[in-house]
Amino acid sequence: MDMGLTLNFTAAGVIAAFRIVAATATDGTVAQGAANTDKLIGTTGPRGAEAAGDRVDVVMGGAPQVTAGGAFAFGDPITADADGKAVLADPATGANARVVGIALEAGAAEALTRILIVPGLMQGAA
Repeated sequence: MDMGLTLNFTAAGVIAAFRIVAATATDGTVAQGAANTDKLIGTTGPRGAEAAGDRVDVVMGGAPQVTAGGAFAFGDPITADADGKAVLADPATGANARVVGIALEAGAAEALTRILIVPGLMQGAA
């Protein structure tokens, strides 16, 4: 398992294992990603956080595994769904979406899938 660059943060609430994580408005505190507008910064590994205030490791670089929330292809940009799972980033024309990385293999719902952590912002094309 590639844990890449891993940093420890305080959880704002429950964060499941192998989920996408987002920065919150409070320095040093993270939450489970819940939308493509969240400030996505990385993923959890095999351990998440059971409650607010728990410490949680976040993989912020490398090629960790994440739980897929749907189908996507190798090379697709990845964002978070409402459950912090990896889904294809496909914003509407002119809309923005935060991405956490690039799929390193095809994904299928509920499967562990490897992604390359490359946080960024993309805009839907016409």
